[in-house]
Amino acid sequence: MSQTVLRNAVVYDGTGAEPRQEDVAISGDRIHRVGTVGRAEVEIDASGLAVAPGFIDVHTHDDFAAVVHPDMTFKLRDGVTTCLAGNCGMGCAPFAEASTFARIFHPHAALPEWTGYAGYLAHLDAHPPGTNIGVLVGHGTLRLAAMGSTAGPPSAAQMRRMKADLTEGLEAGAFGLSTGLVYEPGCYAEEDEIVELASILRGTGGVYASHMRDEGTGLLASVGETIGVGERAGVPVQISHHKAFGRAAWGLVEQSLRLIEEAQARGVDVHADQYPYTAGSTVLSAVLGRTLGSGEPLRLADIVIASTAAHADWEGESIPSLAARLREEPTACIARILAEEPDATVIVHSMDERDVSRVLRHPSTMIGSDGIPTLEGRPHPRLFGSFSRVLGRYARDQGLFSLAEAVHRMTGLPAGKFGLAGRGVIREGAIADLVVFDPARIIDTGTFEEPHSHPRGIEHVFVGGALAVRAGTPTGVRAGRALRRIS
Repeated sequence: MSQTVLRNAVVYDGTGAEPRQEDVAISGDRIHRVGTVGRAEVEIDASGLAVAPGFIDVHTHDDFAAVVHPDMTFKLRDGVTTCLAGNCGMGCAPFAEASTFARIFHPHAALPEWTGYAGYLAHLDAHPPGTNIGVLVGHGTLRLAAMGSTAGPPSAAQMRRMKADLTEGLEAGAFGLSTGLVYEPGCYAEEDEIVELASILRGTGGVYASHMRDEGTGLLASVGETIGVGERAGVPVQISHHKAFGRAAWGLVEQSLRLIEEAQARGVDVHADQYPYTAGSTVLSAVLGRTLGSGEPLRLADIVIASTAAHADWEGESIPSLAARLREEPTACIARILAEEPDATVIVHSMDERDVSRVLRHPSTMIGSDGIPTLEGRPHPRLFGSFSRVLGRYARDQGLFSLAEAVHRMTGLPAGKFGLAGRGVIREGAIADLVVFDPARIIDTGTFEEPHSHPRGIEHVFVGGALAVRAGTPTGVRAGRALRRIS
């Protein structure tokens, strides 16, 4: 079997340990040796460069992107080799209901139909994407299939249907259950419903991940509810995109972080993820409805159209600027957008940089891009550069934490949390998902005006031992796998 050796690399092994200079030998899809290595068929001089485990993006909506854009270069060029999809209650099955979410992210795409989570993963087996893909079962999709958009608690029969679909997903290899409690239909679910479903995860190692009910002035109650679900159900908890949304909520993360610490002291396995920006992105209807819980009216100037199905000329405009161009009042403009583009996505400038740093610095926080992969619009730049931004802006330039700690948050920590066996560390016998980068140059380059810009400093990316990015350029190799949790 041929062997590739990375020579003289500075190895960040994913555990948070201090880096060391070593050779790393790859044989097949595994790391064969870390240390002094003899001659090999392929040798790459990594002098002055760092090698780390491939980055694990724990919060993505790439379920359908892996089918529609299977090369996944927008992630590979940021060093991401594994994506966990199905977040915010938006799952990839049952197919009929999942396709409603797919339409939001990929309005012009035709999708092949699959049956259940097993069918989705089998499709990826047959048509490998560029990155590894693992999925969570989406509660919103389960509820939509069982009871439509009906408010109120499910009937016994509806609960049986949701449990059956959840069990199918877990048996197929899903890594847990996600909720999106600000979106329809998840917003209609009470805590008892969620606990009853999450309890099915008990003993499997599966994780309960939640886009919480309120990330604004109700943040603390929402964190309490999310932790409470985990405690009552007896399952690990992941708080999605931990933040304080809206000016009235700024500063609350100090208390929400303490709630996490107190829960961890009680023995609760609770962590969070975060994207390293002060703006979020979601569907416009969610921003304007009950949804994000800012505790105050949003400034319309802070809402910018990101993508639409048929009005590309609206993209990049704030609500006031679009209203002025259309010669309409802002409220009438919003009504028109929702009527003509009900699935329009927006970028919302709503967070405080000090809060972003506080959350990112906290040891409970992993990195999740939460990017909406609508490539033909003006997506949030987090889709392209979240991981390079953490390494360059926050670790190297601001010294928020060491580079070794930053790599750990992107690799070993999420691999352990979600049960990604053989990934997230550099050691002999581990799977050869690797990223080689220049610590002095790595940085995100995308902006909200020009998001389609890939990071600097990512030199090489290996997925399962195959070279997917060489000298910063994708090779076209699609070596990703459909990942399945092993209970």
